[in-house]
Amino acid sequence: MNPSPEISDELRSRWPGLFDVPSSRVRRTVARRIMRHATKTLPVCVTFADGDRMGAGVDGSLEMVVRDPQAFFGRLGTDAKIGFGESYMAGDWAPGPQTDLADLLTPFARNMATLVPRPLQRLRRLAEAAQPAHEENTVEQARRNIGRHYDLSNEMFASFLDETMTYSSAMFAHGDDLAGAQRRKVDAVLDLAGVTRGTEVLEIGTGWGQLAIQAAQRGARVTSLTLSQEQRALALERVERAGLTDSVDVLLEDYRLATGTFDAIVSVEMIEAVGMKFWPEYFATIDRLLRPGGSAAVQAITIAHDRLLATKDAYTWIHKYVFPGGIIPSVEAVEECCNTATSLRVVSRHDFGADYARTLRLWRQRFLANWDSVSGDPFDEVFRLMWEFYLAYCEAGFASGYLNVAQFRLTRPADPLR
Repeated sequence: MNPSPEISDELRSRWPGLFDVPSSRVRRTVARRIMRHATKTLPVCVTFADGDRMGAGVDGSLEMVVRDPQAFFGRLGTDAKIGFGESYMAGDWAPGPQTDLADLLTPFARNMATLVPRPLQRLRRLAEAAQPAHEENTVEQARRNIGRHYDLSNEMFASFLDETMTYSSAMFAHGDDLAGAQRRKVDAVLDLAGVTRGTEVLEIGTGWGQLAIQAAQRGARVTSLTLSQEQRALALERVERAGLTDSVDVLLEDYRLATGTFDAIVSVEMIEAVGMKFWPEYFATIDRLLRPGGSAAVQAITIAHDRLLATKDAYTWIHKYVFPGGIIPSVEAVEECCNTATSLRVVSRHDFGADYARTLRLWRQRFLANWDSVSGDPFDEVFRLMWEFYLAYCEAGFASGYLNVAQFRLTRPADPLR
């Protein structure tokens, strides 16, 4: 079980408001009743310092230990979408000593739509915080949003990613280690876009350069776009080490400002950072830059369409601490954007959500095992708890089926070369 972080003046300064416990007794009482309702059929055992227990689980099942019920329910009662994760960061609760965090979160994720009684869901939406307008992914703001996550530290990301430095779902086959599964995923998306020798490729969202490298190794000419200075610096180093500087350009540029035309366009898990308002422009940009007869391949995390509609305006823990301005699309949203804003159509889709759950578990294991190599200013104990919760929370989403991931192939049906 994780120890609670020692709350020093330095931590309070670095994480403003995190350790301020809401004082409303009414909100705490309502949150406790909702928690009892939410867990009454879940295979979990929630134990409290005051001796109370909740959940359909029994001793030895998935255990959640609430160390500070007053703080825990205070945060949940104020804003459950943010408070649940913040209470983990503050040490209010932890998984039991024999319980894995992602395994504990999975039943909650599987029943996400019904955890709060429906009448209360309608009331809760009236009080929930909406995504702040200043985090909307305009051309000016998108770079700041990306920087808050991807410019944390290349060394920190290297502590849990494999040698390919690939920060998206791997695609596993029998016998693959993580690096092999990541290379397999990249090959799959390049195949989908028809990337071969002589292909001129645009990549929207560089990451740390693995896709550009593998495309160039096929004999393609690659232009890759990123808004992260840290990622661009390391991607250029990796391209140079691979001897591919004549085949790859990595530009610090917003996709909306890109010019030229390309035989193939690839974009792996970048759409999640675009924002729902800008999805039509994202696909219209692909349409504008893709030559006749070309193909685009987009890898995207997806959510069920009804959940997208129910949560699209909510401001969540993920927005506040991990991905400002982001939102996950549904398959229907991808298809609708293509159909209404472009001449492109989705002609194939391959889902592999279980592979993302496996990828995330490996990342979390590596992150925790290598924590000592990165801990220290600004990566303190609260950051460790935050990142552990983020990785486990996402794993639970994929393990439960609440989230999925897919590779989409986009082409124009009327293209003369088709």
